[in-house]
Amino acid sequence: MFLPGRRTVAYTGMLAAVFVVALAASWTPLGTRIDNYVYDSIFQLYRAKPWQTESIVLAIDEHSLSEFGGRLGLRHALADALQRIAAASPKAVAVDAILADSNDAKSDDALESALRATPHVILACDLLPDESGWDDPLPRFRRWVAATGHVHLDLDKDGVGRAVPLEKASGHDRRWALALEAYRVSRNASTLETPRDLEVGGVLIPATKDDARLLRIRYVPPEGRIPSISLKQLHDNPTLAQRFAGKVVFAGVTAQTETKDRWLTPYSPIPLAGVEIHANLFETLAQRQFLTTEPALTVVAFGILLAAAAGMTFRFLSGWRAYGVALGIIAVAHSVPYAAFTRNIVFPFSPGVSTAWLSVIAAAAWQHLYVRRRMVKSEAERDRYQHAMHFVTHEMRTPLTAIQGSSELMSRYALTDEKRKQVAQLINSESKRLARMIEMFLNVERLSAGEMELKKDSFSVRDVMTGCMERVAPLAERKKISITMEPLGDAVLTGDRELLEYAFYNLLTNAIKYSPSKTAVTVSGGRDGENCQISVEDQGIGIEQKEVRKIFQKFYRTRKAEQSGEAGTGIGLSIVEQIVLQHGGKIEVTSAPGKGSCFTLKLPVGQAVESKPLSAN
Repeated sequence: MFLPGRRTVAYTGMLAAVFVVALAASWTPLGTRIDNYVYDSIFQLYRAKPWQTESIVLAIDEHSLSEFGGRLGLRHALADALQRIAAASPKAVAVDAILADSNDAKSDDALESALRATPHVILACDLLPDESGWDDPLPRFRRWVAATGHVHLDLDKDGVGRAVPLEKASGHDRRWALALEAYRVSRNASTLETPRDLEVGGVLIPATKDDARLLRIRYVPPEGRIPSISLKQLHDNPTLAQRFAGKVVFAGVTAQTETKDRWLTPYSPIPLAGVEIHANLFETLAQRQFLTTEPALTVVAFGILLAAAAGMTFRFLSGWRAYGVALGIIAVAHSVPYAAFTRNIVFPFSPGVSTAWLSVIAAAAWQHLYVRRRMVKSEAERDRYQHAMHFVTHEMRTPLTAIQGSSELMSRYALTDEKRKQVAQLINSESKRLARMIEMFLNVERLSAGEMELKKDSFSVRDVMTGCMERVAPLAERKKISITMEPLGDAVLTGDRELLEYAFYNLLTNAIKYSPSKTAVTVSGGRDGENCQISVEDQGIGIEQKEVRKIFQKFYRTRKAEQSGEAGTGIGLSIVEQIVLQHGGKIEVTSAPGKGSCFTLKLPVGQAVESKPLSAN
C-alpha cells in the first residue's frame, strides 16, 4: 500500500514517536528489571560448555566453625590449613577475610608464620563506609603477601550479584579486585591498563574505566561447580591438601550463620557466599569467558531497524502477509538477546521487544484507520458520483429528447420551409448543448490526469472578461442582477484562451445562479507583481467555512446550493481549479453564509499583445 507524501511524513513521524516512547520505557526501572530477569533466564537456559576449573575453595563452613570454637579460633585453624596447603604448591592463595584487628598473640603469630611460608598469598581489604580510606590487613600480615585486593561486589537493585568492579579507590589510593589480583599473581604478570580495557599476562579484559572497570561474572554452571574442601575436612584428612596442588585457592567463610556477604546469582535462588563469588570471577578471567555489553548505539540502531521494518511491512503489505511478517519481526526482537548471549554479548531485552511490539501495533492500527478512512471516503465519492451521474443523465435526456422529437417531426410530417428551419435550428442548438456537456466531463478527467495539452496564446484579461460578461448578461437581466467590471488594467495572460475563458465564465454564471434577484456581481482585479489577480464577488447565499475546502471536489455541491433549486453537476469548480493549476496559478475563496462569496484567481502574466475580439460562443 503506497501512502502519499504528506501521509508518509505523518506515518514516519508516528513510528519515530513510538520508537522514542519504547526506548524511554526500556530505560525506566521497570525496563531495567525486565532486562535483568531475562538476563538471568538466559543464563539458566544457555549452559556454556563445562571447563576444567583452576580454582578451589577452602570453605569455613558450619562444621568448621563449630570444631574450632567460632571466629575466635579461626586464625589458628586457618594458619594450620595454610601450612598444609603450602606444602602442595598452589598457584596462589586468596584469603577472603579482613585481618585488620589483632587476635590473641599465639593465633596471630601462627597466622603470620603461615603467611610467610605460603607463596603467592593475596589478602582482602575493604573500603570504609564513608570511603575515606581502606580497612587493610595488619602490617605484620601484609609484609608477607604478594598483593591485597578489595572484596566489593556491585549488586543490582534486585540484590543479585551479576558484576564486580575490578577497581575501587579512596582518593588516590586504588585497589584491584581480589580475584583479579589472584589471577595476576597466579600468572606472575603485571596489570596494564587503558581507558577501554586491562591487560594481564597478554589477556585483554574488556573492562572500561568509565564504569569502574565493571566486569560481568560468568558463573560456572551448576553441574561443573568449583570444588570445595572445608577447613574441618582438611584438618581431619591432611591428604586432601594434594587437591590444592596447582590450583588458585580461595579461603573464606561459607557458613550461613556467620557470613554477611551472601548474595543471589543468576543461577541460584539460594545466596552464594562472597568467597565463592570471587572464585567464579577468577574463573571468568582464567577461562576468558567475558560477557560484554552491546554498545548503546547498536541497541538504538537495532530498535530503529525494527520500527522501520514494522512500518515498511504495513506500508507495502496487508492482510495475513503483513501480520505474518509482523510476527517474524517480534520473534527476531525476542530471540536476538539469546543469540547474542551465545556469543558472549549481553544485548538488553526491553528496548528491542518494546520497540517491536509498539511499532507493530501502531503501524497495524494506522493501516486499519487509514484503509477505513479511504474506504469511507471512496464510498462517499461513489455516492456523489452516482448522484451526479443520475443528474447528468437526466440533463442529457432533455437535449436528446428534443433532438429525437424534432428529427422525427421532420421525417414524418411535411413542414413548411420556415418551420423546417426552426426545427433544424433547435436540433443544432440542442446538439451543441449536449456536446458542451460531454466535453465538460471529458475536460475535467483529462486535466486531472494531465493528458490535456494547453495552448500557448497571449491575450488580454480585459477582453476575455468582457466577452464572458456579454454571454452571461441575459441570465443576469432575468434576475435583475447588475454586473459591474472595475478597471482591470492591461494585464496579459499566456495560456489556453478557451480554457481560461471557461473558468471566468463559470465563476460568473455561478455568481448569478446563486445570488438572489436585484443584487450585484462585481468583477475586479489587476496586476500584482508577476501575477494577474481576477476576482468575482457576489451577494449570494455564501458558503459555510467547513465546506469551502470541499467545493473543488468533483460532483460536490454545498448544502445551500442543493437547497436553492438551481440545477448543477458539481464539477464546474473542479474544472476551474484544474485549469488554474495547469496554468501555474491558484484560486482563493472567501465566503460567509448569507453574505456572498468572492473567488479570486491568481495567474502568472505574459507579454503585452494587441487585444483580440472574443466571440460570444
